[in-house]
Amino acid sequence: MLAEKHSPVHERKIELHTYPINEDEVVVEGWLRDERLVKGYFWDGETRLPGVVHHIGVRLLVGGWPLRILDAEAEMRRVPQELCPTVLDTVKKVVGLTIESGFSGRVLELLGRVEGCTHMSYLVMAMGPAAVHGYWTHKSRKRRPAPRSMEEFPGLGALVNSCMLWREDGPLIQKIEDYFRQREADEEA
Repeated sequence: MLAEKHSPVHERKIELHTYPINEDEVVVEGWLRDERLVKGYFWDGETRLPGVVHHIGVRLLVGGWPLRILDAEAEMRRVPQELCPTVLDTVKKVVGLTIESGFSGRVLELLGRVEGCTHMSYLVMAMGPAAVHGYWTHKSRKRRPAPRSMEEFPGLGALVNSCMLWREDGPLIQKIEDYFRQREADEEA
């Protein structure tokens, strides 16, 4: 494809992990690492050596239904500007935020642009879906009774309208609705 003949000049890695805290809470930890892979020059002509530019971490305590951010903290191990760490506490603005459709836009409003750090907001946006998956993985280690209705379906709010397949009239919602219709028919028979 387009990059086959070229060596990369920049690399971004995002690493996300979920850790159980108790029955109903997990910590999602995310790290963003930007690395410049080639020598370059700063705006003033000074040499810019290869190396790590950003190494930023965020930890979110999440729990409950709908899944909500209960606490947040951030750290900056490596940043390009000495003033970057002055925005660390802005991550607290996401505490109380529900992880559901529209999550990324809300994070951008709270942490993005001149409200905080572009890199930290990007990381938190990536952590939302990871939090949902990590929480469900943690909860699914214990077998639970199947929901009896759409209203009892845990976490459905985080899925509806999150992508094309999970749109309100999409195939996955239809599949769940079909399951409940069939279950009701079987019970009536």
